[in-house]
Amino acid sequence: MSGKFDAVPVESDTVIIVSLEVKLDEYDLLYQKWYWENIYAESFIFSTADVAIMSDEELETFARSSPMIKLESSVTSTRGEQFTFINFNFVNSEDE
Repeated sequence: MSGKFDAVPVESDTVIIVSLEVKLDEYDLLYQKWYWENIYAESFIFSTADVAIMSDEELETFARSSPMIKLESSVTSTRGEQFTFINFNFVNSEDE
């Protein structure tokens, strides 16, 4: 893709396990699997400009159209100036 995700921020105490640029329908996104404070989870990271026309509810419904998100998974979303994060498939490593 175009390098549009080169500036995605990562917290210093977060370990990125996998990071891939992919598409969901016509939208470019960065898929990440990560670990932070005993939590494993996954994220779809969109350019905020690309998804600006969608409400938070519409964006969550769209993200859930991907088979990557487990049906029972909770989903959180955070919109920033450059990037919008959809986080899902949370697993607490202490519960396993």
